[in-house]
Amino acid sequence: MSKAPSVDLPQIREDDSRPKWDNKLQYILSCVGFAVGLGNVWRFPYLCQTYGGGAFLVPYFIALVFEGIPLFHLELAVGQCLRKGSIGAWSTISPYLGGVGFASLMVSFLVSLYYNTILAWVLWYFMNSFQEPLPWSRCPINYNRTGFIEECHKSDAVNYFWYRQTLNVTSDITENGSIQWWLVLCSAICWIIVFICTIRGIESTGKAIYVTAIFPYIVLTIFLIYGLTLPGAIEGLIYLFTPKLNILKNPRVWLDAATQIFFSLSLAFGGHIAFSSYNSAKNDCEKDAVTIAAVNSMTSLYASIPVFSVLGFKATVGYWDCLDRNIIGLINAFDLEEESITRDNYTIWLEALNTTSPHKIAGLVLKKCDLQEFLDQSASGTGLAFIMFTEAIVQMPGSQAWAVLFFTMLFSLGLSSMFGNVESIMTPLLELPIVARSIPKEALSGIICLAAFLTALCFTLRSGSYWLEVFDSYAGSLPLLIIAFFEVMAVAYVYGIKRFSSNVKWMTGREPNFYWRVTWRIISPLLMLTVFVAYLAFQTQRQPGYGAWNPNYGGFPAKEQKAYPTWVLAICVLLSSLPCVFIPGVALYHLGRNGLKQQPSTSHARGSTPGD
Repeated sequence: MSKAPSVDLPQIREDDSRPKWDNKLQYILSCVGFAVGLGNVWRFPYLCQTYGGGAFLVPYFIALVFEGIPLFHLELAVGQCLRKGSIGAWSTISPYLGGVGFASLMVSFLVSLYYNTILAWVLWYFMNSFQEPLPWSRCPINYNRTGFIEECHKSDAVNYFWYRQTLNVTSDITENGSIQWWLVLCSAICWIIVFICTIRGIESTGKAIYVTAIFPYIVLTIFLIYGLTLPGAIEGLIYLFTPKLNILKNPRVWLDAATQIFFSLSLAFGGHIAFSSYNSAKNDCEKDAVTIAAVNSMTSLYASIPVFSVLGFKATVGYWDCLDRNIIGLINAFDLEEESITRDNYTIWLEALNTTSPHKIAGLVLKKCDLQEFLDQSASGTGLAFIMFTEAIVQMPGSQAWAVLFFTMLFSLGLSSMFGNVESIMTPLLELPIVARSIPKEALSGIICLAAFLTALCFTLRSGSYWLEVFDSYAGSLPLLIIAFFEVMAVAYVYGIKRFSSNVKWMTGREPNFYWRVTWRIISPLLMLTVFVAYLAFQTQRQPGYGAWNPNYGGFPAKEQKAYPTWVLAICVLLSSLPCVFIPGVALYHLGRNGLKQQPSTSHARGSTPGD
């Protein structure tokens, strides 16, 4: 591999043609908005709940210190030093590494497709939040007006609105179904909003980010204050943060902690490289990296409190409802006075009646009411946002207002992340000579959004939610890990830590200390390699599949677990490998081109040999 070219720092300092942020706050908010996304609200709390509450924070912060922050600092420093997008930055370090930039661009495009589809779902729920009552609060009447629609009656109103009235989902991934016009309309609106906000790159997103990055914190604070006043909120928080240290023996905990840190900071997308490339060359990128990473992690913790306050309230209401049904059954069966059995003395009454009339109690088929079981009903991703949380909102006074606030917050979180995704695509493309000469910035933004909208129409099919899960599991996971591994290896062993450290010293005024150098050289690459091997090991141990919503399934409303057909597995492999093939592909291209250049000179040398 050819030696990396030197970076002419004085030339960087004199480059005034590149757009710049209006102020430092605008840049920080853009990075925070890109890093802090939907996963902070619906993924991190789920992992805390699943993996021993407070115990999960141990591997989480270890991964943050030795994987997340070093990689984040590296990306910010590369973008600020070279003042280029992902393709230009890695091509400058070595032409053979240009494929790393193309891989980042491809991942950003693929992730944007389904990420904006989630925003379309959020927008659909937002528009329906103004109805009185909320449309997911009760089952619709059947066509004969003799009762509720059977599918809703078998499940519940929240699930029916999500799976039937929103997704209109098929019972199998191989049954595509028709395009759902309401989802197409919502998707179009979302892409138009993204286009308007990104039409002039950071010059337009920098203005919108003040709203999209700050507003979610206001809503989270409102939910936090109100959530703590709800009955059951304390039980929800105790359940969330009670540490179960024995679960740290499970290697899956460490794997999920490492991947959560990695994806939560939006590493390897190229967005942070693009954002930092618009900074002044003399900027403390080390301080920025630590600050933004800390804000991102604190946001995850902060969001967990209102989320589980509300879910604790939901569990408590469900527990009370279970008790009330049993109490009514006991009062009617034993002809007791009303209010003789209460929630507080239910257990005493049940034990006493079971002692005197065990056969009669057995005949009542009372439900087992256990608050812990209701708290155990965890969910992440769309299951948390569109099922668990919406069900909790229905039970809250003033549910319409809370629904509007909640889905506005989700939309703001997703929109600010979309700014980074689009910038990850637009910035490197604008630096390609053929694009810069022929396409204005505004037109390029429009082309990107239109192409993404048309491609993402597959998610508006009735089987679209299954395909979104495929994209999320395969396009937005393994490729990012591989890209980040090549990024840190490129800086540490191609460009060189000494040269990189001198560049960082020129920008920040101080040389990177031992912590930065040892994590870039050894710890971060080894940690990512370990995560990669563990990921492959866990993937090979299970049959790839999905949960299908099938009203004809015997265990309905539980999802029917199905394995992916062979052709779907082929698409999964394609999504995982498509961005990655650019890395060896570009290297082989330059290797072949250099070989062809050397052949004529070699032939000429041989032809001019004396005596020939």
